[in-house]
Amino acid sequence: MTDAQSTSGNRLAQAGLRATRQRLLVLETLAAEPHDATAQEIYSRLRQGGDAVGLATVYRTLSLLSEHGVIDEFAHRPGETCYRLCGEGHHHHLICARCHGVAELEDCEVDEWLGKAAREHGFTPTGHTLEVTGLCAACQAA
Repeated sequence: MTDAQSTSGNRLAQAGLRATRQRLLVLETLAAEPHDATAQEIYSRLRQGGDAVGLATVYRTLSLLSEHGVIDEFAHRPGETCYRLCGEGHHHHLICARCHGVAELEDCEVDEWLGKAAREHGFTPTGHTLEVTGLCAACQAA
């Protein structure tokens, strides 16, 4: 077993998921992505690498991994969901709309503001995510 497979297997085990061949392949492919990727992009990379994994399997696997918090899911591309294997723990994202680069923001100062807003509306938050879309420095300079 390679280091990547071991790491992927550990992530799956922590989420209470079995380390099937398809799950490991999808996770390893996503781990090799410098930014985020769509299901179609992951499927294409798997096929190019000679792995016979169906597109429906890729979609189901990504959905399952996202549902269990193994990967993060983004909605910054109209009509498409993007996925990324991020660091563990609570964080937010800055996403470049041009190159699709993703920066993880570990310091969360949203909790205090959200708690105040929620109390004002008689609401009890159970979680939150923040996805900010814009242009990274490299894309602004281009």
